[in-house]
Amino acid sequence: MNKRFSAAVTIAAAAILLSSRATAVAIPVETPVSDFSLQDFRGKTHRLSDYQDSKVVVLAFLGTECPLVKLYGPILEQISEKYQASGVTILGINANRQDSITNIAAYARRQQITFPILKDVGNTLADATDAQRTPSVIVLNSDRVIVYQGRIDDQYGIGYAQENPKHTYLIDAIEATLADQRPAVANVPAEGCLIGRMRKPAADSSVTYGTHIAPILVKHCAECHREGEIAPFALTSYDEVAGWADMIREVVADQRMPPWHADPAHGKFSNARGLNAKEQQLINQWVLAGAPAGDLSNLPALPPKADGWQLDSEPDLVVQMNETFRVPADGVVKYKYFEVDPGLTEDKWVRAAEVIPGSRDVVHHVLVFARNGQSDENSGAGGGSFLTAYVPGLRAVELPTGMAKLVPAGSKIIFQMHYTPVGEARTDRTAVGLYFADEKDVEQIVVTQETTQRDFAIPPRNPNFEVEATSQRAPIPLRLLAMMPHMHLRGKSFRYEALLPDGQRQTLLDVPAYDFNWQTGYRLETPLDLPAGARMRCMAHFDNSENNLNNPDPDATVGWGDQTWNEMMIGYFDVAYPRSRPDEQPAAAMRLMKQFDKNEDGKIQRNEIPQKLVPVFEQLDTNDNDEVTLQELKRLPAVR
Repeated sequence: MNKRFSAAVTIAAAAILLSSRATAVAIPVETPVSDFSLQDFRGKTHRLSDYQDSKVVVLAFLGTECPLVKLYGPILEQISEKYQASGVTILGINANRQDSITNIAAYARRQQITFPILKDVGNTLADATDAQRTPSVIVLNSDRVIVYQGRIDDQYGIGYAQENPKHTYLIDAIEATLADQRPAVANVPAEGCLIGRMRKPAADSSVTYGTHIAPILVKHCAECHREGEIAPFALTSYDEVAGWADMIREVVADQRMPPWHADPAHGKFSNARGLNAKEQQLINQWVLAGAPAGDLSNLPALPPKADGWQLDSEPDLVVQMNETFRVPADGVVKYKYFEVDPGLTEDKWVRAAEVIPGSRDVVHHVLVFARNGQSDENSGAGGGSFLTAYVPGLRAVELPTGMAKLVPAGSKIIFQMHYTPVGEARTDRTAVGLYFADEKDVEQIVVTQETTQRDFAIPPRNPNFEVEATSQRAPIPLRLLAMMPHMHLRGKSFRYEALLPDGQRQTLLDVPAYDFNWQTGYRLETPLDLPAGARMRCMAHFDNSENNLNNPDPDATVGWGDQTWNEMMIGYFDVAYPRSRPDEQPAAAMRLMKQFDKNEDGKIQRNEIPQKLVPVFEQLDTNDNDEVTLQELKRLPAVR
C-alpha cells in the first residue's frame, strides 16, 4: 500500500458535520431480523422476504447530508456491483425524520446509486435493529440472522481519512458469510451522524424551539448552517433542527461545536466561538424533552446573507485562479499552487482581503500570498508574503482603521489550495477580492510574520514530539493583532509566547488540541503592544503514533514538506508598526533582514550573505563598515 497519503475526508464538511462518538452495538449477533415492508423513494414496496434467494442481505443505514455517508455511498455501490452476482443484496435504509423522499432521490442520483434506498418512516426498522448512526451496516445470512454490524471499513472517519482502508469489515463479513463461515469480527462501533429519530415532545416542557433554541442557533450556528454556506446541512427551520437534535446535543456536550480550540486561560479573541453554560443547558433540556416546537410564529430573523462578498462593498480588485481545477470524487489530492499576475503597475495598500471558493464543499482551506520577485526559500507555506486565508466558517474582516498591508507593484498572487473529495466530482476556480486603502490614510503598516522551524525529523511512533522556533528580536516596538498556527496531519498542540526584553514570558495563545480541519486565525480582542527587543517563541507538538487517526504512516520519519503527509511548523502572526517613524521598516526589508541576519544582531555582515550578492551589499553599505542596517536596506528599489 502506498503510505504517502493525505486526509481526503471532506473536512470542510466532516469537521463541521457535528463529529461523532463511536456507538457500541446493542443488538447482539445471532439475532434474527423479522420480515419488514418499506417503500423506496419511487414508491415501490420492498419486503425482506422478497430477497429470499439472496445468500446475504446488507442493511445499510444512510442519510442524505452526513458527509461520511456521501463518501461511503460510492463505496457501497461498488460493493453491490461486485457481489450482486454472488447472491448479495444491499438495501439502503433511510430512517432520518429530516430526510424527505425528494432528498433521498437526489442523493441516489448524485451518488449514482442503483441499489434500493428505502424510507424507514418512524424509525421502525432502525429501532428494531438498534441502528444508531449513518453510515452503518448490518449483515444478514441466509437465515436472516445478524452476523455483522457496525462500520463499513476504516478508510474514513470523523476528521481523518486514509488512502486505502486497513480493515475492510463489510467485505470480510460478506465473503465469510458466502463461504458459510462466521465473520472473524462480529461488530465494530460505527462513526457518523446520529439517526434523526421521531421523538414524542413533552407537552409540559419549559424549553421550546421557538422561544429558546432558535435564537441560540441563529446567533451561533446559522452563519455556516444555512443554504449555500459551508456546513453540510441547514439549521434554520424547526423540522431540520429537530432531525439533528440528538446530534446537536452530543457535539455541544463534547464542545466540538461551535469549533474553537484556544485555551480560555490565555488571551481574549474577537472571533471566539462558543456557547455559554446557560445556552448549553437549554439545548440539553430541549433535546431530552423530545425537541418540542413551541410557538413558531415569532422566530428570530436570520442575519442578512452575504450575496457573494461578506464585506459591505465590492472589492477593488478580484484575482481568480488562472485555471479551473477538477476535484475528483475520491482519493488523494495534493496541495495545488496557482500563480496569477494581477497586473499591478503600482504599489497597493490592502485593508481587507476575502477568499471566495469556487466550490465550498471541496475546498478545505486556502492560503493566499503576494510574491514580489523570487520565492524566499526560508518563507513558509507559499513562498511570499502572507496575505489572507480561507477556512470553513471564517468571516472576512477589515484591518483596523488606518492599517493596511503593502503589496508592491509587480507582485504575483499565489493560491495554495487544499482540496478534499466529497464523494462527487467537483470543479473549482477560487478567487480573492482585495480592498484597497488610499496611501494617505495608512498610518500603520501590517505585516504577517512567521516563526518557523524547518529543521526537524519526527521519529516513527513518537506521540509527543516537540519542535520549537523563536523569532528575531523586534527592531522596533510592534503591535500584535492576530496569530494563526499552521501544522499538518500530525499536529497535536501549538503555543505562542512573547519573550520580553526584561526576561519575562507571556503566554499569548495556547491551542492544546490542534485540529488540522480548522486552520483558525485568532484575532486579539485588544491588540497587544510589544516593546523593541521582544521575541516570539512558538512550541509545537506532533503525534506520529498510531493513536493519531489522522496519521498517514506512523512508521515514517517525518520532516518539513508541502504536502499533508509531510509536516510544517509555522507560527504566523500579524503585527503593525507606524509609517510615520523615521526608522520605518518596509515589510520586504524586514524579511531580508530575517533571511540574512544569521547572528540576529539586527545587521547584515558581509560574511552572512552569499558571494553573488556582494555587489549589492557594497552598494548598500554606504559608510563602508561591512554591515547593512534596516535603514540602508530601504534603498533597495524592490523594498521601497
